[in-house]
Amino acid sequence: MSDRNEIANKTNDSGATANTNAGNNANARPIAPAVDIFEDAAGITLLADMPGVSRDSLDVRLDGDALAVEGRVELQLPEDMRAVWAEVQAPRFRRVFTLSRELDAGRIEANLKDGVLQLRIPKQAQAQARRIEVRAA
Repeated sequence: MSDRNEIANKTNDSGATANTNAGNNANARPIAPAVDIFEDAAGITLLADMPGVSRDSLDVRLDGDALAVEGRVELQLPEDMRAVWAEVQAPRFRRVFTLSRELDAGRIEANLKDGVLQLRIPKQAQAQARRIEVRAA
């Protein structure tokens, strides 16, 4: 994709640290979710793999031309149990993209299903390809 119509990866934080408290991931570095981006004549579709992230723990924000996607997995322990030692880590996902000016950021649609976040970002009307009719003279 060319710069004029792509979503550029602004940050790519990845990696994680060991954690001795189940579900406590406040200090762990976020993991960059795997992302697929598809473009068609009407816009861009972004698919981000965020397994275990619920809709309530997902945050999609737009700040200027920066689109941030963040989510965290929350481990559920039974109410009467407390983790004394846990090597299980609840990941935190984060990825930020810079949107092209050709995209209509005001019309972004988001859907989360089976751990996959789908964002549909339409192109501005003037940026969409159009067919020009040729008349015979």
